[in-house]
Amino acid sequence: MHTVSGMWIDPLGRIATRSVQLLVVVILAGAVVYTLLRLSVIALPILIALILSCALWPLVRLLRKFMSPLLAAWTVFLGSLLVIGGIGTALVYSVLAEWQTLVDRGVEGFNKLQGMLNRLPWNISEDQIDQAVSQVTGFLTSSQFGAGALSGLSAAGNFFTGLALLLVILFFFLKDGDRIWAFFLSWMPDHQMHRWLSTGGRTVETLGGYMRGTATVAAVDAIAITVVLLILRVPLAIPLGVVVFMSSFIPLIGATFAGILATLIALVTNGPVIALIVLGAVIVVNQLEGNFLQPVVMAHALNLHALVILLSLAAGTVLGGLVGAVLAVPLTAVAWGIVKIWADRDLPELDPGADPEKEAAAGEPTAAQVLAHAESNVSASAHEADAMHAAGSQSPPEKSEK
Repeated sequence: MHTVSGMWIDPLGRIATRSVQLLVVVILAGAVVYTLLRLSVIALPILIALILSCALWPLVRLLRKFMSPLLAAWTVFLGSLLVIGGIGTALVYSVLAEWQTLVDRGVEGFNKLQGMLNRLPWNISEDQIDQAVSQVTGFLTSSQFGAGALSGLSAAGNFFTGLALLLVILFFFLKDGDRIWAFFLSWMPDHQMHRWLSTGGRTVETLGGYMRGTATVAAVDAIAITVVLLILRVPLAIPLGVVVFMSSFIPLIGATFAGILATLIALVTNGPVIALIVLGAVIVVNQLEGNFLQPVVMAHALNLHALVILLSLAAGTVLGGLVGAVLAVPLTAVAWGIVKIWADRDLPELDPGADPEKEAAAGEPTAAQVLAHAESNVSASAHEADAMHAAGSQSPPEKSEK
């Protein structure tokens, strides 16, 4: 005779139990993703600020040896803004300097393209081209385009709101990131403290290493392709190099997109021969990056299979567009690292021979310091609770005496 409890012990019952657990995990993950999408104006700045602060944290630690944490955070924060602002200013001036050349060569290339279309087996008349231009012009002056422009203004407002929030969060992460993490750890149970410490360290290591490694690879790609474009006298070589650098933060497909863009501009402005040379240079640079540079620079930061990267890119693009594609891979790498820690597959051992004074000189709290901070908060809460309990136990006799 089978009992109700025995139904969950046999193989089918264990499978059903695991299925229910899997469904609960999927539902919770879906709820988290839905909440993040609904609060994207808040969630995206927090995620981007976390990634940037992890990448800049070694510099903050270095500066804390010579100055206070507040001054170190301000130095790194303002220095980063100056570097980004300088790059943006150089990009704008380079585009303005070569804009007229690009327009002239673009008109010439368009005329060549129209001549090539006229030599095709099927004829494309000028009337058809004029009709297409008039359709585009009619769309630009229609109410539909006006509604899209208004939604674009709303999106621009959300962008600047998120940007301001990002800068504020980034500064406080640089200034008080270790204290925020210590406060979070003060609520965790003692028997899981080692796993939580390992989770924080792995998150900082993975995100920071990914950003620094990707920036290094992107810089090498951008410099190599920019040098080729300058030698071949392709217009907008420096802006195209910046596009190569920025697109390299999207793994697998970003560099390909930038290479196609550079090839098309070379085709329109310099002809097919120069375009083929640019295409060959892009292919060579991408091969050198994928086979030599990236495995060396990002061997420890990004330990994911290519299929996992593609799937995470697809999911990030569907859920968050371009920003989701940029954030998908590092977040996936962090999630996989955390899963391995909590599954005891990659849990680092405590180092009993570490020098606490040497680690404290680096400016970052050691594991002992974080634990001490957490334990002090726990003990303070316990003393406060005992005091409130003692006060509550003394109040009834006072009332009885009255």
